[in-house]
Amino acid sequence: MIIVDAHQDLAWNIATFGRDYSRSVSETRAGEKNSIAPLHNGDTLIGYPEYQLGKIAIVFSTLFAAPARKKVGDWASQCYTDPRHAKHIYTNQLDIYKRMCEEHPEKFRLISSKYQLSSLLTDWNDIARTSHPVGLVLLMEGAEAIAHPEELAEWRQAGVQIIGPAWAGTRFCGGTGEPGPMTKEGFALLEAMAEFGFTLDLSHMDEKAALQALDVYPGTIIASHANAKALLPGSESNRFLSDRLIMGLLERDGLIGVVPYNSFLKNGWKQGDSRAEVPLEYLVNHIDYICQKAGNADQAGIGSDFDGGFGVQSTPEGIDTVADLRKIIPLLAQKGYTEKDITKIMGGNWVSYLENNLTEAA
Repeated sequence: MIIVDAHQDLAWNIATFGRDYSRSVSETRAGEKNSIAPLHNGDTLIGYPEYQLGKIAIVFSTLFAAPARKKVGDWASQCYTDPRHAKHIYTNQLDIYKRMCEEHPEKFRLISSKYQLSSLLTDWNDIARTSHPVGLVLLMEGAEAIAHPEELAEWRQAGVQIIGPAWAGTRFCGGTGEPGPMTKEGFALLEAMAEFGFTLDLSHMDEKAALQALDVYPGTIIASHANAKALLPGSESNRFLSDRLIMGLLERDGLIGVVPYNSFLKNGWKQGDSRAEVPLEYLVNHIDYICQKAGNADQAGIGSDFDGGFGVQSTPEGIDTVADLRKIIPLLAQKGYTEKDITKIMGGNWVSYLENNLTEAA
């Protein structure tokens, strides 16, 4: 039973803190003891040996930068001032992924076609292999790097499969903490994205914009990493999925990846609070909530966002590395989910999504 993780900010961490994800978690933590990385991003959860231990076969790997107005310190190097600057940062991050795969071909592979996906899964199914490459599927989180819709052609050619128009608010639509509808530029972006066959990621879009996108976008729609607002009573954040938005996604056959971040699992939890306040069952409750709404286990998955602004200190009790995502399996079984259902939730649903949406070409 492999795991597919639909959201990790690998290139952002490599560019910001110099992390090397070909190393183990323990090596990275030891090397960062006197650095700024744990202070600003917590202790890492990710390393290649842990990918192997947890059978993390595929990771949706982001191109991500924050707008300059959100810059929180001089250490935050991945911040843009305008679309041209954003494109420069994203292009550098794309090069980071290419180098990862070139320097460690036995550990990482870019996945942009059905042929490449099939080859990767064949390797993971080979019981004679002692280690397996991790497939990297490119996801653009925040679309400000796209100055004009016609630039989508080059991003598609570069291997980007998924685009989320917003992180915070953008010129395309409202985003996390900055609400607002789709703009004229946003609708033009969606129209062009559909022509090139991109998947639309609603994760950070404001609800008003996301509902508009659900109405007009003809292509595949997902929420790579977002939790159910109904299980966070008292939260006023527009970062979470309302029931209306969840149902809209489900009606469009969209997949939803849940996030094992304590602030997304218990309203009011903050860094420094006890991890014991957030057992791993809270994450399973979000999975179950989506499955109950759908009436099946076909549209829920994992989008960990590990190392994406938080580290192990802000994850549920029982999580030490990405390999511990496997601890979800028995908890789902205790809730009555079958092995077939659990296989779908842990990775099968995302694999099916990729099989249906990647191009045929190698």
